[in-house]
Amino acid sequence: MSHSPPSPPEPFNLPRTTMPSNEGSRSEEFADPAATANENETEAEAEAPLTMAASVVLTNLPRDASKALDEAGRLGVEKVTIRLQPIGSAPPLKQRVFKLSASSRFEVIVRQLRKKLGVKPHESVHCYIGNVFSPGLDEGVENLWRCFKQGDELVVGYALSPSFG
Repeated sequence: MSHSPPSPPEPFNLPRTTMPSNEGSRSEEFADPAATANENETEAEAEAPLTMAASVVLTNLPRDASKALDEAGRLGVEKVTIRLQPIGSAPPLKQRVFKLSASSRFEVIVRQLRKKLGVKPHESVHCYIGNVFSPGLDEGVENLWRCFKQGDELVVGYALSPSFG
């Protein structure tokens, strides 16, 4: 008995159905997936925001908008006032308030604090902003001041042992 290989199955045909559309009572048949993908790409391209250079309506920004954009990222101060506040049994400092460049990183505050306290390299100093959280050493002083200042000062609490969390 010889058997011939089975013939390939016939393509599976789905019955044509309609789906309601967003446009009232009109219905549309299912579309070819490739055609639908092309339509979605075309719609996405059409909805992409235009840059100011590509805008036909605005050829240039109004004076106030240009000024606001120029000043948006600037802090407006070159130096930030830092207030060091002891927590728990940490020794108080003679000079608690000092000014620091706004472009400095938080590690500069920690380094100066360690020097003022005279701690040894193996000893820890824990610093907190507003007695709430301890920022990363690479965090910018400008950003910390802008977000967490109290009055016009960045208050940094310090302790020789972990105090919070």
